[in-house]
Amino acid sequence: MANDPEYELDPVVAELLSDIDERLLTSSEGRKALCEFNPLLFALIYLPNSLKDVHGRISLAECHLEWAEVAKCWTLPVEKPKENRHAFLAPRATGKSTWWFMILPIWWAAYGYTKFIAAFASRDAQALNHLDNFKAALKNPANKALRKDFPNLVNSTRSTEGLYIARSGFTFTAQGIDSQTLGMKHGDQRPDTLLLDDIEPDESSYSMYKMEQRLRTLQDAVLPLAEMARVVLSGTVTMPGSITHQLIKHAKGYRAPDLEWVELEKIQVHHALPILTDDDGTERSFWPGNPVFALEAMLPIRHTRQFMKNYLNDPMAIDAEYWSPEDFKYTRFGCTNTMISIDGAVTTGKKSDYTGIAVVGYASPEKSDALNHAPRMGKCLVKHAVAVKLRGNELRTKILELLEMFPETNGILVESNQGGEMWLETLHNMPVPVVTLHNSEPKLTRAGRVLSLYQTAPGHVYHVAPLGSLEEQMCAFPQVPNDDLVDAVGNAVLRYLRPAKPKRAGARKRVPR
Repeated sequence: MANDPEYELDPVVAELLSDIDERLLTSSEGRKALCEFNPLLFALIYLPNSLKDVHGRISLAECHLEWAEVAKCWTLPVEKPKENRHAFLAPRATGKSTWWFMILPIWWAAYGYTKFIAAFASRDAQALNHLDNFKAALKNPANKALRKDFPNLVNSTRSTEGLYIARSGFTFTAQGIDSQTLGMKHGDQRPDTLLLDDIEPDESSYSMYKMEQRLRTLQDAVLPLAEMARVVLSGTVTMPGSITHQLIKHAKGYRAPDLEWVELEKIQVHHALPILTDDDGTERSFWPGNPVFALEAMLPIRHTRQFMKNYLNDPMAIDAEYWSPEDFKYTRFGCTNTMISIDGAVTTGKKSDYTGIAVVGYASPEKSDALNHAPRMGKCLVKHAVAVKLRGNELRTKILELLEMFPETNGILVESNQGGEMWLETLHNMPVPVVTLHNSEPKLTRAGRVLSLYQTAPGHVYHVAPLGSLEEQMCAFPQVPNDDLVDAVGNAVLRYLRPAKPKRAGARKRVPR
């Protein structure tokens, strides 16, 4: 249960263990009582080797804590059809298969929370491998406490390829999703838990036609096995438009005919993001104990297609509606003006929008470099972008900190559509002028004008370096939960560059006589 003594104990693990009376760990009854309603403790006490990395360290990601909370639903009876169906999308190497095909099923089976698990994967071999890992954990001599405390689970009455029947009567079957599944039963029992892991192949061997076939199999053959069964679908996006991508898009708020099945099947989507943002805008890794997800390792690559697809589960770089990664150009140049642009949120509740803050500089045509920009139009440099959930004095303090970081700032621009005069009260006694802006132009129209400035050769908007949060919002726009940074940057860019607004259909130019 402990780490290699050479390493410091992970803070999350340390907190989990801090309140335990160690005397309970010395008896079977004590261990079983501790873990009956706590799957995280169960994993630490009974399956520690499954949590260790190659150096013998144990650490937990924030998504593991969420998964464990959802897994507790198995302790309660299912009262309605389709009421406990979940999809878990997370970056590769997050341990989805370890948790959802081994640790949590063993916990459920140990305490009788599930009687019959039917597991599926893209191929037979993949599903069988998951079941083999499950069996191996039960038989592993190193898991002494598990073997001692749950003999009716670790000992079987039948164990063959694709099937495990424990002495307790618990049954686990595994097969490829395209295998015959209709009418699956063990005796008089139907599955009460359906596990689906990576049910889609790699993009190289996948297509939209095959996706439609796979989705039909899921809806017509697998899910109907038991309407009352609890369902877990875990995986990583393999291609744009894939089943997992549709789940991600639905969770982000997309609504389209091809996504209606998600709501129809009542699938609750849990999307784990590798980079999380605190209320003050500070970014952190969702798994700081894993070097693969170290923040300093992710930040330099977060703007790439590979990161967006494999870490964010969003291949939007390929089918983006507005910005794509190719639209971002990185450089530095001197600016004649710099402003802090604020797109504010009225409330700071858990479900409220963020306040977007951007620091944007402007170089006039005379100061421009030799890029031959259009007459009377300079270029903008986005120096900084951060989203915060702050208000009042805390927000004012954040702005003052940015003024210290960017002393060249000579103005603050605040969109006043939300908050009105509140912003002038919040930003009182600023060392630079504060100007409010009321936008009457539709959001999508404004975004289109800003995008044009990014794309028009040789480019009028540059970033000082990859700005992950901003660029992720831009590439996902407009179907993104928060677009505050898009607005904050857009307001500043349009203020500086003022490209012509599109003419309304039928409008005529008046020529003075």
